[in-house]
Amino acid sequence: MLHVSGQAIPGAAEAVARLHGDGHALRFVTNNSTRPRAKLVDELRALGIELDEDELQTTPRAAARELAGKRVLALVMAAIVPDLEGMELVGHDADAVLLGGCDETTEPNQVFSYMNLAGAFAELMSGADFYCLHRNRWWQTSRGPMLDAGAFVAGLEYATGVEATVLGKPSPSYFAAALDALAAEPELTWMVTDDLESDVRGAQVFGMRTALVRTGKFRPDALEGSDVVPEVVLSSVAQFPDWLERAP
Repeated sequence: MLHVSGQAIPGAAEAVARLHGDGHALRFVTNNSTRPRAKLVDELRALGIELDEDELQTTPRAAARELAGKRVLALVMAAIVPDLEGMELVGHDADAVLLGGCDETTEPNQVFSYMNLAGAFAELMSGADFYCLHRNRWWQTSRGPMLDAGAFVAGLEYATGVEATVLGKPSPSYFAAALDALAAEPELTWMVTDDLESDVRGAQVFGMRTALVRTGKFRPDALEGSDVVPEVVLSSVAQFPDWLERAP
């Protein structure tokens, strides 16, 4: 919604600055599970988007809260391990299995290798609980759509019969954490996103208002064929501050 493969959406930085300047409380809620929060903040700032680190909500931090004190087999990118504080990362006899996400490097080929997935399968069959940072099917890059971790989550669910608990969007607890941080009521809060299914659908179930932007993951055919109807569809986040000022 704010960038694609590190290229800022035109006007995104100015829109964020305008919303801050107009006194709106903001929460940047991401399913990115490949880089630590501090790194993500630095990347956004490098694009001219000003935010405090505490304004960014990430799935590894949600996992750290949920799985604190547990023995966890974590199939995640190495970069986010520092954000998984409080849990004991193990290779066997786990209380829980945690699946993370993918990026455009070669590391996911190692994280989601057959042997790693087989190890996760064995732990789940032995009674471990199943968690995933998200179950996104794909994400948008400058090269086009790329396969995301949802396929591996679904595969393990199919093989084991164990349903994964989703820690990121569209989990109600993830939206609740964002609203708690903002001290906001759902019906007075806008979700602005390029993701129709995880974000718009999830936010509407939680009672939030929704604005879909035609950048990033947006696909016209997906909108036309969906039963999900956002309250407004905008060309990009750059239009949102002006639209919000005129909204009833």
